[in-house]
Amino acid sequence: MALFALRRFLLAIPLLVGITFVSFLVIHLAPGEPTEVQTGDLSVHSTAQARQALRELYGLDKPFHVQYWKWLTRVAQLDFGRSFQPDGRPVLAKIGERLPITLLLNVVEMFLILACAVPIGVLSATRQYSLFDKVTTVFVFVGFATPDFWLALLLMILFGVQLGWLPISGLRSLNWEYLAFWPQQWDFLSHLVLPVAVATFGGLAGFSRYMRQSMLEVVRQDYIQTARAKGLPEQVVIGKHALRNALLPVVTILGLSLPGLIGGSVIVESIFAIPGMGQLMVQAVFSRDYPLIMGNLVIVAGLTLVANLLADLAYGVVDPRIRMAARRRRR
Repeated sequence: MALFALRRFLLAIPLLVGITFVSFLVIHLAPGEPTEVQTGDLSVHSTAQARQALRELYGLDKPFHVQYWKWLTRVAQLDFGRSFQPDGRPVLAKIGERLPITLLLNVVEMFLILACAVPIGVLSATRQYSLFDKVTTVFVFVGFATPDFWLALLLMILFGVQLGWLPISGLRSLNWEYLAFWPQQWDFLSHLVLPVAVATFGGLAGFSRYMRQSMLEVVRQDYIQTARAKGLPEQVVIGKHALRNALLPVVTILGLSLPGLIGGSVIVESIFAIPGMGQLMVQAVFSRDYPLIMGNLVIVAGLTLVANLLADLAYGVVDPRIRMAARRRRR
């Protein structure tokens, strides 16, 4: 397993370089430059001079391959450069402030999705065409059809404006620093309720459906019928023999869903004014902040590759047959 993980890690390096090259190319092909955004309020004559000076300062006057190679050599040394914003702060410093918030949101969302989707999918499959199965089917279609931004606005109006139960923006109240310890924790958690609920709703619908379909295919296999014929309790048949095999497709989808979760955080963080990676990415795109955009893309791509690697390693934990096959190959 360790050799497999090392091999996958080494293969991920050229893949990450290819992702950065395509991203760098697309960003520079997009219309507009940071110099145009920063000099938009100047006169025509001053704008031309200021743009040229900024292009030379940022290195945008050099050919594309020279810009990419200089950026890549800096990234190899874990130097993502400095932001094009007036503050000129290092990109890693800005990302370091926002990344923990986005990771926290995504970890909580994924935990809630898996904790709810797996039992719902198993119950729907084992009680096919029952009232519970029909209700969850309707829930799935509603979850797929509901846009995140629309659901977020509805929840903000209901729970934040009309009922006044939950805050609708940010992560802390204005008087947070004057509160005691436990009220501070409750204030922070209350700010997370609506964003996490919005981000979890659509994912829960999809994962529960995947789990149901996978479980339906597994319970029809011959070895499940054999286990039942031996007189094993239904809980043992489903929980021990069927569930672990049914989790394999879900683990695959879980690894592929990380980019969607981070991409979805752009919408959630923008609507709820959460200072995370998603909001930072939107601000960087509008200001044409190339180093900050590329830094965000590298972090997201790296997390995606790591998630896929962890999903492959999780196969061996979920399915013992994969571990046995790996041991036979080593022999």
